[in-house]
Amino acid sequence: MNGLNALLSSVGGLVKGVTGAALTLIPLFLVVDIISPGTTNVVGNLGTLVDSFTGEGLTGLVILLFLLALWD
Repeated sequence: MNGLNALLSSVGGLVKGVTGAALTLIPLFLVVDIISPGTTNVVGNLGTLVDSFTGEGLTGLVILLFLLALWD
């Protein structure tokens, strides 16, 4: 059981690290997209992501709330 806890802890740390890196890079890519439009398409991709959640109705809302709860 100790090995499983260690594995889950390391996977959780990896996910938090990747999420932190993404949250650092997104504003950078937004600035790049403002300076040179069309190079990163961050705004379009974020819009598509939000549409994928809202297009699914209640299921998408529940999944979005679940992901937000995991993020905290």
